[in-house]
Amino acid sequence: MINDRELSELSRMYPLLLDLPPPLREAVRGEAWRVAAPAGHRLFGLRDRCQAFLMVVGGTVRVTKPTLAGRDILLYRLSPGDTCILTVSCLLGRAAYPAVGVVEEDLVGYALPQGLFHRLLEQSSAFRAFVFRFFAERIAELMELVEEVRFQPLERRLAAALVGRGPVIYTTHQTLAEEVGSVREVVSRILKEFERQGLIRLARGRVSVLDSEGLQQLVHSVGDSSH
Repeated sequence: MINDRELSELSRMYPLLLDLPPPLREAVRGEAWRVAAPAGHRLFGLRDRCQAFLMVVGGTVRVTKPTLAGRDILLYRLSPGDTCILTVSCLLGRAAYPAVGVVEEDLVGYALPQGLFHRLLEQSSAFRAFVFRFFAERIAELMELVEEVRFQPLERRLAAALVGRGPVIYTTHQTLAEEVGSVREVVSRILKEFERQGLIRLARGRVSVLDSEGLQQLVHSVGDSSH
């Protein structure tokens, strides 16, 4: 159960709740619960059963897919106002998670139990539209990710990951490797080459973008190669 202040907080980030019929809105108040987790906490792992639908009001969650080669590929991030399409898929299909979700920035959210999630889908057109709009958008993003990983050279993917996030990016080489679908050693080598070219400056847990225009040129000019 959540109180009036918590329901208001949730509704500000997910205004569709304001359009729910009163009985469904009261069901959210009575059955939802608040979730808080620190950075680094694993929300779900491979083959975990999905029991609830998470609505994020603060922080971020990284959703990654481990590969047979031992790499982790970033599928997407959950931010306030988002919904996790893997959670939706698992709830609808009553299946286990095929990926891993880890809190990146301290998380605050609210969880809806599986039964209430299905009731909202069945009885609220606003909730259905919200869920399936995100589903469609995420599927399109994942299709773009597949194309990038398959056809774009690693230098281009890494430059693209850096160019829009400056001037200072607090991250690790391992995290960047997960984002571009490679391994830390290869990414570290390319980052050092970027630094040699004066595009970035490396420090522990931090990448400073010195020449965003130069990185942008790399995004559009690097020839095909494989890693």
